[in-house]
Amino acid sequence: MKDARKERLKKGIYLLPNAFTSMNLFFGFLCIVSALEGRFEFAAIAILIAVVFDSLDGKIARATNTTSQFGIEFDSLADLVSFGLAPSLLMYLWILKPMGRIGWLAAFLFTICGALRLARFNTMAEATPSNHFLGLPIPAAAGMNATAVMFCTKFNVPASEFPLVFLLGMYALSFLMVSSVKYESFKKAELFKKMKFNMLVTAILVFIFIAQKPHLALFVISLCYVVSGPILTVVLARRAKQAEGRA
Repeated sequence: MKDARKERLKKGIYLLPNAFTSMNLFFGFLCIVSALEGRFEFAAIAILIAVVFDSLDGKIARATNTTSQFGIEFDSLADLVSFGLAPSLLMYLWILKPMGRIGWLAAFLFTICGALRLARFNTMAEATPSNHFLGLPIPAAAGMNATAVMFCTKFNVPASEFPLVFLLGMYALSFLMVSSVKYESFKKAELFKKMKFNMLVTAILVFIFIAQKPHLALFVISLCYVVSGPILTVVLARRAKQAEGRA
C-alpha cells in the first residue's frame, strides 16, 4: 500500500520546482518577444534570468525530495525554448540577419544542436551519472550568446562590422553542445549542504565582481566556462594516460 502511494507521488506534479521551471519558460518567451521588438539587451537579460530559474528548479526538487518524471520532461521542454530557440532568434535578429541564408542556418543549427544536447542528456543522465557534463550545457551556450550581446551593447562594440566572428561563435557553440568535450557540472556545490570556507569567500568575490561590472563580469565568466571544457578534456585525457602508464 505504501509503495503504491509513493509511486503515485512520483508520478504527480509538484508545485514548487515546476513553478521555477515555468518562470524559466516565461523569461525565455519574454526574450523572444523583446528580440522581435528590437530590445536586444533586455532580451539577453531575460535569458540570464531564465538560467537562474533553471539552475534552481532542479536543486530545489532534489532538496525537497520532489523530483518527478513530469518535472524532468517539463524542464527539458522549457530549456529548449529558453536556451535553444530564444538565443538563436536573438542572435539572428541582432547580428546574423544581414548575412541572409547563412545567418539563419547558423541560428537553426544552434537550436537543433541544443535539442540534441537535451535529448542526449535525458537518456544518459541516469545511466552514466558523473560529476562532468558531456558537451557544453545548453544554458551555458545560451548564456554565452546573451552576455556577448550585453557586453557589445554596454561598451558600444561595433558588432555589425565583424558579424563573421559571431557566426563562427554560433557554429562553435553548436559543436561544443553535441561534442564529447567534458564540462564541470558543479553537482557537488549544493545550496543546502555545507561548503568549505574558501568556497564561500570565492563566491562572495565573484558576486562583488558581478555587482561592480555586471556586463563585463558575466561575459568573462561565460567565456571562461565555455573555454574550460576543452582544457578539462585535455587534462583528464593526460591523467588517464598517466594512470595507464603507471599500471
